[in-house]
Amino acid sequence: MPDRGGGTGPSGPRIRVGRPSRRARTLLMTLGVLAVLAMVFVMFAGFWTDWLWFRSVHYSSVFTTTLWTKIGLFLVFGLLMGLAVGLNIWLAYRLRPPLSAMSLEQQSLDRYRMGLAPFKKWVLLAVTALVALIAGASASGQWRTWLQWVNGVSFGQKDPQFQLDVSFYAFDLPWYRFLLAFGFGATVLSLIAAALTHYLYGGLRVTSPGARATAAATGHLSVLLGVFVSLKAVAYWLDRYGLAVKSSDFKATGNWTGLRYVDANAYLPAKTILFCIAVICALLFFATLWRRTWQLPVIGFGLMVLSAILIGGLYPAIVQKFQVQPNEQAKEAPYIQKNIDATRKAYDIDTTEPENYSGKSTVKAKDQLRADADTAASYRLIDPNVVSPTFQQLEQKRKYYQFPLTLDVDRYDGKDTVVGLRELNIKGIPKRNWINDHFTYTHGYGAIMAAGTQTDANGSPVFTESGLPTTGSLGPYEQRIYYGEKTDQYSIVGGPQKELDYEENGEKTTSYQGNSGVSLSNTFNRAAYAVAFSEPQILYSGAIGEGSRILYNRTPKERVEAVAPWLTIDGDAYPAVVDGRIQWIVDAYTTTNGYPYASRTTLGDTTADSLTVGNQQRAVVAQQNQVNYIRNSVKATVDAYDGTVKLYQWDEKDPVLKTWMKAFPGTVKDRSEIGQDLMKHLRYPQDMFKVQRELLTRYHVQDPAQFYSGSDAWQVPDDPTNKDGNAVPPYYLSMKMPGESAEQFSLTTTFTPAGRPNLGAFMAVDADANSKDYGKIRLLRVTSDVPGPQQVQNKLNSLPSVATFVRDMKGADSDILYGNLLTVPLDGGFLYVEPVYAQGRNAQYPLLKKVAVSYVDADQPDGDTTKDTTVFENTLTEALNAVFGVEGNTPPPTQPPGTTKPTQPTPPASNDAALKQAIADAQKAYDDGEAALQKQDWAAYGKAQDALQDALQRAADAGAKLQAPAPGAKPAPKTTPGSTASPPATPATTPPASPGG
Repeated sequence: MPDRGGGTGPSGPRIRVGRPSRRARTLLMTLGVLAVLAMVFVMFAGFWTDWLWFRSVHYSSVFTTTLWTKIGLFLVFGLLMGLAVGLNIWLAYRLRPPLSAMSLEQQSLDRYRMGLAPFKKWVLLAVTALVALIAGASASGQWRTWLQWVNGVSFGQKDPQFQLDVSFYAFDLPWYRFLLAFGFGATVLSLIAAALTHYLYGGLRVTSPGARATAAATGHLSVLLGVFVSLKAVAYWLDRYGLAVKSSDFKATGNWTGLRYVDANAYLPAKTILFCIAVICALLFFATLWRRTWQLPVIGFGLMVLSAILIGGLYPAIVQKFQVQPNEQAKEAPYIQKNIDATRKAYDIDTTEPENYSGKSTVKAKDQLRADADTAASYRLIDPNVVSPTFQQLEQKRKYYQFPLTLDVDRYDGKDTVVGLRELNIKGIPKRNWINDHFTYTHGYGAIMAAGTQTDANGSPVFTESGLPTTGSLGPYEQRIYYGEKTDQYSIVGGPQKELDYEENGEKTTSYQGNSGVSLSNTFNRAAYAVAFSEPQILYSGAIGEGSRILYNRTPKERVEAVAPWLTIDGDAYPAVVDGRIQWIVDAYTTTNGYPYASRTTLGDTTADSLTVGNQQRAVVAQQNQVNYIRNSVKATVDAYDGTVKLYQWDEKDPVLKTWMKAFPGTVKDRSEIGQDLMKHLRYPQDMFKVQRELLTRYHVQDPAQFYSGSDAWQVPDDPTNKDGNAVPPYYLSMKMPGESAEQFSLTTTFTPAGRPNLGAFMAVDADANSKDYGKIRLLRVTSDVPGPQQVQNKLNSLPSVATFVRDMKGADSDILYGNLLTVPLDGGFLYVEPVYAQGRNAQYPLLKKVAVSYVDADQPDGDTTKDTTVFENTLTEALNAVFGVEGNTPPPTQPPGTTKPTQPTPPASNDAALKQAIADAQKAYDDGEAALQKQDWAAYGKAQDALQDALQRAADAGAKLQAPAPGAKPAPKTTPGSTASPPATPATTPPASPGG
């Protein structure tokens, strides 16, 4: 017998396998607990860092409202789904037959029943928990739908078919559809779960002899089928209203939203009939609780399916084929009119009426045309889409700075100005490591500005603000840029590690003094960010200490989207210096796709042009890409230094914005809180304008018959200055529209007739937020055959002078770049102005070399072809003179911002006094400059230098006039050898180089 003790047996010594020691069990348990805690912390870290970030930007209410809404929806609908499925499984189990039939089918099922018996409660809990989690997660994604439904505000407008307020379609109907979909899901899952349970426990039989279902199973499943059919009846009823926002293809108009003839006269009555049939069918299913037979419910269900095919499908097709198609235009006219009216109102173009514009010059005198051309517009020769490399080359200063590919246009001192921020370029850091990337190089420095209408003698921009730090027309302002379009990495600032401020005559360091970002002073926050950013050094680095703060989510659009997740963000955030701070201005929209009868548009496609394609930085950030209602309801600002986000209510009538303001109270400030300095820089947004211009290609026509025929349809032309085949972008330009007395800052675009290259229309909107006509769209319909942008570009390219210029530039190893082709209405015709740049391989940046101008006039009194003259000259003045055939009519040049206007000739008697005053002014400017130099106040120093140069010039002019003979006087005697004749001495100074270079 084998040894049962603890000694050795016949086979040798035995090893006793016992329980692990207490120490081992404790260690394993501790490791298990730590592993669980680690996993929980990893999952919690993202939540915690999000909460800290929202609290740091003072929008914690957005985080909590969104969070609690999601949690509430998750719990409610998850619980409902779990209860529905679990209750039906439990009920099917309770209704199981006491004895199963003796058959092979039931014998094989017995094994499963016996194996499941010990775990049936756990299986029930697992199944219900699984469906509850899935349903809850799906429901939590409907938080926007719920908040809009519970906070919905009336539009005050009714749809033309059902006379319901638009808010029903925008806010109510989406929620009802979600509830219906949830009901269908719960019913179907319950039906499947109940049927499987009945089958497992013998209530349903497939191959067994006798009845296929017990009475209990029949009643249970019939009730579930009755619920399903009842929900289908509700779906038929809601489908009636859904016709008002249904999208379809209509060959006459393309994308169509709303009812057409066949919808109103076939689908609508069909849905009503099917609703009634579904109600009857549902009652028949419920009746099986008493009749215990499926005969009538099955017949009713079959009738409903047949009716859906015949009434819901075949009948509308017959109506379309035999009633609509033979006379489609007349049948569809009333519905086209409803679509036109709703679409124009939904996109805020209902007040835009095309004005006929002949394209024929109303002025014949060349001198008058030339004079009018000077006041028609401020022709922007500096193209913000071309000159970024010029800014980069002349004002980058260090490799770790950069400018955006496309600069911005704004107004300073009432003049169009091209603006670019000198942002941080992380890829240009001399030595890349974690400390340099995130602690030392943390911010950009300065706003660089150039006059939009001028260049210097070399073709470079005339900078009105430049240098490092910048000096110029702005005066003192906070120049550090911690938040910008190019700043997409996190930085840790304010701690023991100093930051590089800028390098100019030595390295300057700084430490962040703002309140933005999240504190890393405690270990818990550091650990959370180490996990969230997958960077363990955040936890233990000695560069982080008391006062350290982490900055992230640093692009303006990203910050606005985060604090207002219910807004659609314009693709172009632009900077402005407001009250001594650089502020990013972000236009934001409220949208919906539930406006009845209004045609839908795809924002991503509609807002794409030659600048956005391949440049995601300028792409619209859309919450829903397909919309049929849009308003520029919010103007947002993001402080470039401390990241402060402010949302201002711009459209005070928008019901969608009012709804969201009810859902997130206190997040949007009143319009009255917008300061005057900020108001000067607000403008009409580009993406809104691009959506409206796309809709106006068709919806400028308001006659249903003409709309149906498409005879007056337009298209947005391709950008003639590149070969990519993408739409021409709209241009900001200060100009006068016909009938206006002064220039207005405007956003402009052109149209061509569909399939033709000639000019079809010109569109401009008053883009100045301070203007009483802000947002007013002017649409000039060209009634004559006038060359369009592509034709003008082709004419320019065919000029011999252009061919010679291109050949010479190519021979000099230079590339030719065409700037924005600006279109300006002028005295009945159109003036096209296009700057032409050359970029040499050695220069590495474009310089303005030529200006092309074309004046097109469709006046054809003798049957001649369209009169259009295209010239190619060195300057705008020369080009305007040449295009109008005027010689020597050169207006005085516009003074660069910050310089004095030309003074009138000084009478001889006052020349001596002028000279003395100039000398005194020069001495004062010199003293001011020295004082500013001692204080290292570079803005004041720059102003003093400008004043000094002005005073010296006035002194030189006055001295020259003193030496000039008076009218009618004899010539001055010649000076003897060795004598001098010079103006009185001026203060001698050699001003040191300022940090502005």
